Amino acid sequence: MLFFLPGLIFGQKFPDLAPTPPMGWNSWNTFKINISENLIKEIADAFVKDGYKDAGYKYIIIDDCWSLKQRDEAGNLVPDPAKFPGGMKALADYVHTRGLKIGIYSCAGTRTCGDYPGSKGFESLDAKLFASWGIDYLKYDWCNTTGLDAEKAYTTMRDALFAAGRPVVFGICDWGDNQPWLWGKKTGQLWRISGDIAPCFDCVIDHGSYKDWGVMKVVYVRKDIRKYAGPDGWNDFDMMEVGNGMTVSENRTHFTLWCMLASALIMGNDVRSADPATVGILTNKDMISVNQDTLGIQAFKYKDIDSTEVWVKPMKNKEWAVCFLNRKKEPVSLEFNWTEHKISDPDFDFKVDFSKEKFRLFNIWTGKKAGTTGNVVKAQIAGHDVLVFRLSN
Repeated sequence: MLFFLPGLIFGQKFPDLAPTPPMGWNSWNTFKINISENLIKEIADAFVKDGYKDAGYKYIIIDDCWSLKQRDEAGNLVPDPAKFPGGMKALADYVHTRGLKIGIYSCAGTRTCGDYPGSKGFESLDAKLFASWGIDYLKYDWCNTTGLDAEKAYTTMRDALFAAGRPVVFGICDWGDNQPWLWGKKTGQLWRISGDIAPCFDCVIDHGSYKDWGVMKVVYVRKDIRKYAGPDGWNDFDMMEVGNGMTVSENRTHFTLWCMLASALIMGNDVRSADPATVGILTNKDMISVNQDTLGIQAFKYKDIDSTEVWVKPMKNKEWAVCFLNRKKEPVSLEFNWTEHKISDPDFDFKVDFSKEKFRLFNIWTGKKAGTTGNVVKAQIAGHDVLVFRLSN
């Protein structure tokens, strides 16, 4: 079914599709080219059975390598019949009947990163095809784009999606190479800010022609971009690696940071076989509520206390989220006297003076009340772990 919204003019994105960061799952981190119709159906079933849908996850995104290597005689992309024998329309219907949404992948270049047909020169045809299938989300990559202007290329697909008439969340994936935070908000709903993530806490994996980045490397790869993000236009720190080999503490920290940074929460693990600790992290509704806060302000690092970083996120109703992150592998002792701190947001007009205002503390990961900011926080934080409070007055 196609949707035509009155009052909108050609040359803009569909509005209000991502008032809060999108939540879902993407096939690439775990499955790479090994994707199939059955896999997507099983993921959709796991969303419902294991509580991901109830926690707010709704997009199931098929990444690269889903099509045949060449277009058909009419120029259309053709789903690989060995992987998707029932076709994409039937698969989209299956996902939709479970109250979920489906996403797909293409690329602004002549070929995708996996050497399948890209959308350059076929933007209108591809957008109409995706709309006819019932696609709700498009991840749009940046391989094989020599000579292209990124903003123009992404605008071309934005306009094609709009003309096709079906609202589609448009994920810009140029890895931050072309400063998408400067133009992305008028073009798509989110934009990648780094190269691909790796399932490690703080590493770089060098593949020669490109690099994968550990969690903390992704967090710090860009500076001064939080002011460009907000409702319906988000800095995207890449799909998550929670459940893909890091420790429980590192998984918790990874998820916490993505929530604090108002990034899209796109799972990248095999949710069908996730262990209880991983499910518990990914479905923690108190932490997710920080990510989904409708004020839409990305956290900033307030200060370092030895090896402990203090991250702060302003939220609606004059609430705050505060995260203490231990960068060391060993446990650390924290002592934090709230009344000694005045915090001022460097990009937005949010301030708090804890010597004058008192807040109730809620420990997000224990799910327990934790006194007030009138008390000194004294805690042990495990290696690569976090202590996170929600503050309300």
